[in-house]
Order: sequence, then structure tokens, then C-alpha cells
Amino acid sequence: MIEYERTATYIAEIAPLLIPGLLQIGDYARAVMTEAPPEELESRVAMRASRRDILIGRNAPEFEAIIMQRALEERVCDAATMADQLRHMLKTAEFPNVTVRVLPSMVNRWTPAHSGEFVLFEFSKAPPIVHFEQLCSAVFLTDNKAVEEHRQALDTLREATMTPEDSLNFIADRADAVEESIS
Repeated sequence: MIEYERTATYIAEIAPLLIPGLLQIGDYARAVMTEAPPEELESRVAMRASRRDILIGRNAPEFEAIIMQRALEERVCDAATMADQLRHMLKTAEFPNVTVRVLPSMVNRWTPAHSGEFVLFEFSKAPPIVHFEQLCSAVFLTDNKAVEEHRQALDTLREATMTPEDSLNFIADRADAVEESIS
């Protein structure tokens, strides 16, 4: 996965339940990796943190995150960590190659995000692939038809999401609300 992130020209991640890995801060990653063996936890968190660097490198890919509202509201960590996570997402979304979109809970229709998480990778010198991650395994799809279906799913999702600007406003409001709950 790391090599695909490093060599991709475009990455789209659909995140129905969690903040996408490339947008996660260390404390949030630590909170969602509770099933990792204790002796591996810190190295996994460090690896996740180093993966974020691809978004700011010289040949940084275009990164588009489509995040269900639920992932921004679910308490998988303490409030202070969630507030920091949301603020970090806002800062990262300022990069010209990063787009964050929120799929509202009240979309009032089924969308491909309801089927689960996936990541689409596109490359300059290789065919695109789709990645699915489960609890203890991962699957990569390379079949042209399957990849095209996931591209079409992205188009459907973009139509159902808030605009990038509205998404960032929503995230900022959510961060404010979480910070107020701490006081």
C-alpha cells in the first residue's frame, strides 16, 4: 500500500467509518489501532504518520477524501484527540492537491459509501487499482471493469457530498463543538 501511495498521481479514499489514514494524526491512529499487538503499536503509528508526508512531497498526488459524516461524529477516541484530528484535517485540506468532501448523514438515499471503504489509485505509468482493507487482510482489484465501476461510484458520491467548501465549514463547526464539550 505504501508503494502505491508513493507512486500514485491520484488517490481517492472513501471513508464511511473512520478518518482516512493519510489524514490521521498519531493519537487518532493509536485510538483506532487498539487491536494491534502492544509491541507493534508505536511502529504502526509511526508508519501511518510517515505515510502522510506523501501529500506534501515534490511529486505529491492529488488526494480526494470522501468521508461520511458519521466518521466525523463517531467517538473512537477522546474529545481532545478528535478536536485535534478535525483541526489537522482542516490544515491538510489547505494543500492545493488535497480535497475533502463530507457525505451528509441525511443524504436520504443509498450511496456506494454505504457498501464500505475503498481506495482508488491512479498512476502515470501503470493501470489504476482499487484497494479494500479488512481487519486482517487486504484485497486489490486490477480488472478494468471493476476499476471503472469504482470510478463511477466516485462520481455518484461527489454528487451526494457537500461541496469542498461546505465540507470544510462542517468540519470546522464539528471541531468547535467538540472543543466546547471539553470545556
